[in-house]
Amino acid sequence: MTQQAKSARPSRKAEQRAETMEQIFDVAEELFSKHGLHGVTLKDVATKVGVHHTLLNYYFTDKKALFDAVFSRRAGITSERRMKALADYEAAAGDTPTIEGALHAFLDTDLDTYIDGGEGWKNYAKLGAQVANTPEWGAELMDQHFDPVVLRLISLLKKAMPDCPEERIFWGYHFVTGALMLTLARTGRIDKLSGGLCRSDDFPAVKEIMATFMAAGFRSLCD
Repeated sequence: MTQQAKSARPSRKAEQRAETMEQIFDVAEELFSKHGLHGVTLKDVATKVGVHHTLLNYYFTDKKALFDAVFSRRAGITSERRMKALADYEAAAGDTPTIEGALHAFLDTDLDTYIDGGEGWKNYAKLGAQVANTPEWGAELMDQHFDPVVLRLISLLKKAMPDCPEERIFWGYHFVTGALMLTLARTGRIDKLSGGLCRSDDFPAVKEIMATFMAAGFRSLCD
């Protein structure tokens, strides 16, 4: 065997391992988004991927470790995108940011990720909604991955509303994130209530109106 072939072997092995891990993450993400942490086993994931469950036991101590790894995989990407959007908006707005501008930077960037990212990103959106509404351990994951970007948004909102009581800005964000998480969950409830007039998976329609709706709410709170 030539030296070139020898050096290529570990590289190909590493590539295969990376491909298998991506498959595992994609499948686990889909299953967790549908059934939650407690409705999925490592064996379920292994069976759907087509590998022996001992492979997952080798890489993950338990299914919560797999869940955390799945959640972390995309959390950094969406946080970085929103942080950049907020920084770019703040630089453009200077000393006169608006409520709408800050909310568009925060919300639209996130919604664009799910609109353009395909079903994998939409599964992650549903997973995020689950995590945000699981106080036992979900709050810790949200704190770990999203506090910096949320606090950046709030600092911009404070600049846009300098006379607004600080606690009302935090309450306003609380209501914003609640509406966003319900939207990302895609429960289908609005589809039934509206008789098909609205669709829970119509993220472009949500993007068009959510920031405007939330901005009006902030103004009402602060006026």
